Amino acid sequence: MPRAHRVAVIDRELCSPRKCNLECMRFCPVNRIGGKCVSLEDGMVVIVEELCTGCGICVKKCPFRAITIVNLAEELEEERIHQYSKNGFRLYRLPRLRRGGVVGIVGRNGIGKTTAIKILSGLLKPNLGRLGEEPEWDEVIDRFRGTELMDHFRRIANGELRASVKPQAVYELPRVWKGDVRTLLELEDEKGSWRELAEELGLSGVLDRKVRELSGGELQRLAVAVAASRDAELYVFDEPSSYNDVYQRLRVSRVIRELCGSDTEVLVVEHDLTFLDYLSDYIHVLYGEPGVYGIVSPVFPARMGINVLLDGYIPTDNVRFRKESLRFEVYSPIGVEADGEVLARYGSLRKSYGPFTLEVEAGSLRRGEIIGILGANALGKTTFMKMISGVEEPDEGEVELDVKVAYKPQYLSADYEGDVESLLNLASSGRYSSQPYLSSIILPLRLDKLYQKSVKELSGGELQKVAVAATLLRDAEVYALDEPSAFLDIEDRLALAKLIQRFVKDYGKATMIIDHDIQLIDITSDRIMVFLGEPAVRGHASEPMPKERAMNLFLKGLGITYRRDPDTGRPRVNKPDSRLDREQKEKGSYYYLGR
Repeated sequence: MPRAHRVAVIDRELCSPRKCNLECMRFCPVNRIGGKCVSLEDGMVVIVEELCTGCGICVKKCPFRAITIVNLAEELEEERIHQYSKNGFRLYRLPRLRRGGVVGIVGRNGIGKTTAIKILSGLLKPNLGRLGEEPEWDEVIDRFRGTELMDHFRRIANGELRASVKPQAVYELPRVWKGDVRTLLELEDEKGSWRELAEELGLSGVLDRKVRELSGGELQRLAVAVAASRDAELYVFDEPSSYNDVYQRLRVSRVIRELCGSDTEVLVVEHDLTFLDYLSDYIHVLYGEPGVYGIVSPVFPARMGINVLLDGYIPTDNVRFRKESLRFEVYSPIGVEADGEVLARYGSLRKSYGPFTLEVEAGSLRRGEIIGILGANALGKTTFMKMISGVEEPDEGEVELDVKVAYKPQYLSADYEGDVESLLNLASSGRYSSQPYLSSIILPLRLDKLYQKSVKELSGGELQKVAVAATLLRDAEVYALDEPSAFLDIEDRLALAKLIQRFVKDYGKATMIIDHDIQLIDITSDRIMVFLGEPAVRGHASEPMPKERAMNLFLKGLGITYRRDPDTGRPRVNKPDSRLDREQKEKGSYYYLGR
């Protein structure tokens, strides 16, 4: 049996020694026989990992669920790259860089992806797990002797690495730049390419606007343009698809692909599997326990890397990091409509806001059915959902709705005074803890670990999960979800897709979903509505159509084709101008259902 070493991590946001009876100290077996495995240092709980027996009593007794104890292979200790603090998160191994190709990094939030790219870009010096004693650069370089990263860290140590990083938090950009878009692009441009980048990324119309006036998608594309305009050897993009619609994501992917060259390396962290698969040549999977530890897998070709993620098994490490594999099926028979009771029916609708006009073809929503909604930003998708939900009235036409609707808006508010558990209790009228709802909603989204956390302190992904759960827990027949995958990591997106499918079918509900993650819409929807038109000017919504017809219409507009992975059944985007891409376009079959 391989030897193991103990990892004890305490979530400092949850740990509150002044609010509990120090159960972790009182019930620890080592403490009870006179040892000091768990103690207080400067008012904070500390666990000595060398003394910990791994009994798990402190984990169970902690009222705030702040303690995690895990066993890892002892061999991993030699590959520890960074640890933030005593009883803090630790990262093992680093991604490998490839000249002339895009290396994708995928994994859960809080698993170490951002830490890894900060280290590789020279923004964070790895401490090799040594706390209070920062290693010299010679020691760091020696750690990677015999690998391609040895020369990489030598260049960082000598100040020779030219790295350009697009950070995750693009909403911070208006705080550091008060001027207009044009001036920022001109200032950061080192290759004389800012005009071409602005055109390619759809920023030409906002060049004279202040950065603080930009939307989330415009801020994201501006950050991509700034990073791409620098003369660098290493380009790093942390979640470049966020806030952008599908059309804009394709623009971003083209810009990133054009940075590949014989003397450049490109790293991309991303949660949208369709986007990542389309963009990447190679993939690293980060696995472990969020907030506790993260392990970087060996590098895989893009298709194999994503399949490893879905399978939940790293064959090269012989490690299973998820109990079950994920497989995708085409749930609804193509061309066959749901035969359930009609819960909502609407005629041709029309709604105007100033210069913008939305026209909607007549349709209906049936019990046991999920309708996906696809389209670019600013075409009226949210407006349509608000009309169906009764939040807004159409200017022309009528919505026939005799049942309750639960609506999750696109933009979330964290104004609720209280913790997550009280919010879920309020939304569900006390039903959140009953076994059916616990097993079908709470546990798949791992919300039980957030019960004691204040809603105002939640991250974007945590707030999104709580909002989705609170909506589904409400007593309603129709559920309207506007961009439920925003800010969610890949594991939570897959869990959400599975959750929605089971919830709608098992409880006989109906759901409408707006989302820019094509894969989420593809694997959950029975029928799909496609929004076309000119953003911010006019929008036209189709009737709910059979999936094949709708996806063909939408993908043709994007100029991309889909096929099915033969092993997992997941939808994959064909590489532009590949043999399959050309063949499917010639046949007019942009959406391929077979394997």
